[in-house]
Amino acid sequence: MSEDINIENEKEFNEGDRVTGKVVKIEDKSVTVEIPGAPFDGVIPISEVSSLHIEKASDVVSVGDELQLKIIKVEEENYVLSKRQVDADDAWGSLEEKFKQGEIIETEVKDVVKGGLVVDLGVRGFIPASLVEDYYVESFEEYKGRQMKFKIVEMDQEKNRLILSHRAIIQEEKALKKDEILAGLTEGQVLEGKVQRLATFGAFVDIGGVDGLVHISQLSHAHVDKVSDVLAEGDTVKVKVLSVDRDAERISLSIKDTLAGPWEGIEEKAPKGSVLEGTVKRLVAYGAFVEVFPGVEGLVHISRIAHEHIGTPNEVLTEGQKVQVKVLDVNPEESRLSLSIKDLVDKAEDPSYDDYEMPEEAQGFSLSDVIGDQLKKFSE
Repeated sequence: MSEDINIENEKEFNEGDRVTGKVVKIEDKSVTVEIPGAPFDGVIPISEVSSLHIEKASDVVSVGDELQLKIIKVEEENYVLSKRQVDADDAWGSLEEKFKQGEIIETEVKDVVKGGLVVDLGVRGFIPASLVEDYYVESFEEYKGRQMKFKIVEMDQEKNRLILSHRAIIQEEKALKKDEILAGLTEGQVLEGKVQRLATFGAFVDIGGVDGLVHISQLSHAHVDKVSDVLAEGDTVKVKVLSVDRDAERISLSIKDTLAGPWEGIEEKAPKGSVLEGTVKRLVAYGAFVEVFPGVEGLVHISRIAHEHIGTPNEVLTEGQKVQVKVLDVNPEESRLSLSIKDLVDKAEDPSYDDYEMPEEAQGFSLSDVIGDQLKKFSE
């Protein structure tokens, strides 16, 4: 400091006083500050420059900057100063008001540390990893330097503890969007959605900020044993709104209703006289139901199963069996197919006497004559 300052203009400076100082020199681990009216300069240790950990003081202040500082120690011909404490004192009051009002704070992410993110709001603010997003984030490295919005969720000035959340803002935005979507949904709407999660009983599909359930019975016209057989997380699908319960925030959806019906174009797929392969799905007293396309079953009447007489279909068929069938009749209006198995099976030789050929010597005689003659020879 200049030595020609008038001693009469010097003031008394004590520990705890707030002063204004001008940065005159910056070193790696300290900052030298000129204090108007003071008998000597002050020094800000690097640990008192910022509420955050910094490697160089020049990252935070520059020569010529005027700073509000607090004297934290008076030494011989030196003041130990703190910018960090002044920033914190000024910040807590403002932060407390923002906390009470639920105000959104937008600031830059200054650092990424183990377990979360760090911001500088005059005091060190910490965002735990679980409060950054509403989904799992593997690495936060790309978050450093990003402008983000936060809400204060916890603060304690005595413990110098300030916890913020970006996730809270996301959840609030989603809740507002959810209300808007629910209000605009109507039964019968067809929308595009993204499969978010699979369950044993169905799939949850995001239709623009709100999830709806597609029950396993609404996935396909064909029977579905496992949801994962037909869907995967991340799939984009078309869904039809079946019902909306706004109070319970439940939406029932259908993928099946957006697909062409299994009987659509059946006359082209299964014309009369065509031969198809099918699976025996059900056996009943009067015949067998055979699935020839997903969701399309036709009836093989008991009389069309085999050439020989059978009492019940399960004498020759079992459920799950693959069979060849011939289309006898198609009725798309009533969603009915008449099928035959026996028309594709060669008739076995009939063991009746219809084709029995008599010996020459028996020709011209009646059957009773032949039998009587044979009995006479046997008695002799």
